[in-house]
Amino acid sequence: MKIREIPALFILLIFVACKSPQSNPLILRHVSIYSSHDEYCAWPAMIRAQNGDLLVSFCINEEHLGPDGKIVLVRSRDNGKTWSAPKILYDTPIDDRHAGMTLLANGDIITHCWSVQWTSDKYRALPPNSYEKAMIDRWCQFVSRPEYQAAKEDAGQKELISHDNGRTWSGPLPGKDSIHGGLELPDGRLLVASYRLDGGNVGVYRAEAVGKPWEKIAVIESPNPDSLRLGEPHILRLPSGRIIMMIRATAIPYNDLDARCHLYCSYSDNDGNSWVPAFKTPLWGYPPHLLLLADGRIVCTYGYRRPPFGQRACISEDGITWKKENEIILRDDACNKDLGYPVSVELQPGVVLSVYYQPDPNDCPQKMDPPDPNRSRPDILATIWKVPPKE
Repeated sequence: MKIREIPALFILLIFVACKSPQSNPLILRHVSIYSSHDEYCAWPAMIRAQNGDLLVSFCINEEHLGPDGKIVLVRSRDNGKTWSAPKILYDTPIDDRHAGMTLLANGDIITHCWSVQWTSDKYRALPPNSYEKAMIDRWCQFVSRPEYQAAKEDAGQKELISHDNGRTWSGPLPGKDSIHGGLELPDGRLLVASYRLDGGNVGVYRAEAVGKPWEKIAVIESPNPDSLRLGEPHILRLPSGRIIMMIRATAIPYNDLDARCHLYCSYSDNDGNSWVPAFKTPLWGYPPHLLLLADGRIVCTYGYRRPPFGQRACISEDGITWKKENEIILRDDACNKDLGYPVSVELQPGVVLSVYYQPDPNDCPQKMDPPDPNRSRPDILATIWKVPPKE
């Protein structure tokens, strides 16, 4: 593992180069949380545990669609200044990926896992130039092993529970996947927004308590199911009791650069039982994460997978009205579109830590389509930044 900081001069150059429509944040620091040349690191989730530690979960694999991903956890005990080496959080014989975390009022933590069992047929059906043929051939041999094929029970949605600030975990139990975790209602019931529903829709699920069955209570439908699929939602409960949701929109057929890939928004005023129809925001990018600031404003962070590649944020007064002129460029120095999933916490009033995955800018350029198997794969990086003052 390499823990490194980008030199101050490079930070300054990034700050000068970032040309937000209105104003730039004061970029305090770019850091590398975990880097490994040969490991594909992606899809971070983050919470602040009850004891004050910052926990970041993410997936390590050979490539984005590799057959043998594992979920790991890193920890910071000093408010994001330094980070531990990764420890295994969940690792089955198949591909474990996507591990959002939900923090409960009593300090318990739920990790929502999603695991995929690949087959040779699935790999052979990937679009041309997804990966080099030699890699696909090797993966097909890997998933054909008896121990891999016997791990059917590990596939799908699971949840793990920690009672000690993420040091040990029990489970897995049946659950619902949630890219950035869910929330606990004032009455103790749990709420998550999940996806992978027929028709490209988002489902809202409720459980009476940890370990209890999840019940689907609402569906947010795609406004254009023939051309747009909704997915990877995140929900946030405001002090007023309103629950807001930001949603990734994916074009059909799949195209990261499509102009239709705006974030969509919805909200509920009755604890998630019903929602307004999803409506398009002016923010282009995905997937979203929502953060309530100490001053009452809401931050949405998201990846930006068209030039200039990087990470962005936007601040809203109410979580419903989002203005393009309030967009902030956190980074625009990535090699390619293999990036994103930023998740944020407020380190102190007005100072935010945003964690995401993208290739180290020092390792650019990189050959893609298919990706160079000898390139330096994406890392788990972060930016510490100051939000503009409240008007």
